[in-house]
Amino acid sequence: MSNMKFLRGMGIGVAVGAAIGVACAPKGKSFKRSTAGKAIKAITDVVENISDAMGL
Repeated sequence: MSNMKFLRGMGIGVAVGAAIGVACAPKGKSFKRSTAGKAIKAITDVVENISDAMGL
């Protein structure tokens, strides 16, 4: 197993876990859709940065 495959898998796992966490978060009066959208956008940006750094 190469190191790049491991890092790519870790990056994808973290992104998917965070997205599921945001989707399953309790929705109260203070929860806004824009907050969830910003979180998902930040996660996708991190995944893109990681994949660019690894050369994928």
